[in-house]
Amino acid sequence: MNTCLPGLEFAGVSHAYATETVVQELNLVVPVGSLTCLLGPSGCGKTTVLRLAAGLETLQIGWIKINGTRVADDTDTSPPEVRDVGLMFQEYALFPHLTVLGNVSFGLDALPAETRETTAKAALAQVGMVGAANAYPHMLSGGEQQRVALARVVAPRPKIMLLDEPFSGLDTELRASLREDTLRLIKETGATTLMVTHDPMEAMLMADHVALMHNGRVIQAGSPMDLYRQPESSFCARFLGEVIDYVGFVRSGEVVTPLGSVPAGGAEDGEEVQILIRPEALHLDQETEVGGVKAKVSDQRDLGPHTKLALQLEESGEQFHVNLSGRDLPSAGSKVAVHLDFSMVFVFPVRDR
Repeated sequence: MNTCLPGLEFAGVSHAYATETVVQELNLVVPVGSLTCLLGPSGCGKTTVLRLAAGLETLQIGWIKINGTRVADDTDTSPPEVRDVGLMFQEYALFPHLTVLGNVSFGLDALPAETRETTAKAALAQVGMVGAANAYPHMLSGGEQQRVALARVVAPRPKIMLLDEPFSGLDTELRASLREDTLRLIKETGATTLMVTHDPMEAMLMADHVALMHNGRVIQAGSPMDLYRQPESSFCARFLGEVIDYVGFVRSGEVVTPLGSVPAGGAEDGEEVQILIRPEALHLDQETEVGGVKAKVSDQRDLGPHTKLALQLEESGEQFHVNLSGRDLPSAGSKVAVHLDFSMVFVFPVRDR
C-alpha cells in the first residue's frame, strides 16, 4: 500500500451557513490507509469538514476527491451513497427499533440476503459484540453502543471512514480501552480514516497525521510529534500541551525570562515576543550545580504517571506549577538549579498571540 497517495483530499474548500463562514480555504490530504485526526476547539469547523466529505452538505467552494476521483466541487456533488464512505456520528445514531444485528445489517443492502447476516455478525465479532446481536440499543451501555456503531461503520468495508468525536461521551477508562480497539480495527480494515477530536492527547495517541484547525482554517498539519515539538504558532504550542508563558523584548538576539535567557530565533532586536516553555524543557539539578536559575520546590504531588511540582524562583520570587515525569524528582523543600532545554522553548511575535 502506498500511503503517500491521497485517499481523501480537500482543496480550497470554504463553507458558510447564512453569513457565517465556518470553513476557510481548507487544504488537506489524508493519505491512503492512514488515520488523520482533525483537531481543534469546539466551533472551529471540524464537523462541517466531515459532513462535506460524507456528502451531507453541498460543497460551495473548492473540491473534494476520494481515491483520486472528484466527488464534489462548486458545480456538482456526488450523493453520499456512491462515495463508499462510512460515517460514525458523535451520538452513535443507532435505530432504537432495530436489534444490534439489525442496526449493523442496515447498511448492507447491496449484499445478497444470504451473506448479509454473516457479514454483520463478523463485524460484531470484531468489536466483541456478537453475543448481543439480539439486544436493542436501550439495553446496552454507552461503551457497548459505541462498539455497535463502529461495527455498523466497518461492516460494508468502506474505503473512507469518518469518525466524529467517537469517544467524547465515555469515561476515562472506557475511552482508553475503546480507543485501542478502534485503532486496531481501523488498521485491520486498512480504511483511510479522518477522525474529528478536540482532545490533543487523543490525537497524539491515535493519529498518523494531525491537522490542527483554528477559526475554520488548518493552521498546521504533520505528525503528532511535529506539531508538539515544532509548533508554528503560539496557538498550536498551547493547544498541544502545557506551557509556561512569558513576554519580553529581544536584546542582542536573546530574551531574558525569570528562567534564564533564551535564544530569540529570527526575532529582531527590540521586538516584543512571547516565550512558551514546555515543562519537559526544565532540567532540575542539585542547587550546587554550576549555572542555572536557583529555585525551591515548595510542594510535590504524585499524580501517577506525572508529578506536579510547585517551584518558587529564588531571585524573582515567582511561583509556578509544572507536571514532570521521572522517578528521581526533588522532594518538597529541596533547592534546585533549573536549566532549560532550548529545543522545547518556542518564541513567537506577540502579534501572533
